[in-house]
Amino acid sequence: MRSRFIFLTVMVFVAMLFMGCATSGDLEKLQAQVNTLSTKVDQAQLKADQAAKDAAEAKATAASKQADYDKAIDECSAASAKAEQAASQADESARRAGESARKAEAIFMKSMRK
Repeated sequence: MRSRFIFLTVMVFVAMLFMGCATSGDLEKLQAQVNTLSTKVDQAQLKADQAAKDAAEAKATAASKQADYDKAIDECSAASAKAEQAASQADESARRAGESARKAEAIFMKSMRK
């Protein structure tokens, strides 16, 4: 009985060895899967690199546009200040012209009384 048990155990062990060993076909399939995954990883890396490049370009473009925007705001502020100064000078000139007109009218009225 004992020899039968040992024989059965050895046979199960041998069968497990044959089942557990990879054949060359299995290795080729595994190598094909590894190659496919490697290709996919390379493609993903290329896409990631392109995305990083696009992000850097977008950041540079945004910075350039922000600088242009800031410059335009500064120019608009300067033009607004200049316009306000011109309006103030125009108001002052109008006030002086009004005073001169009143003085001229007063002189005219005074000369007409005589």
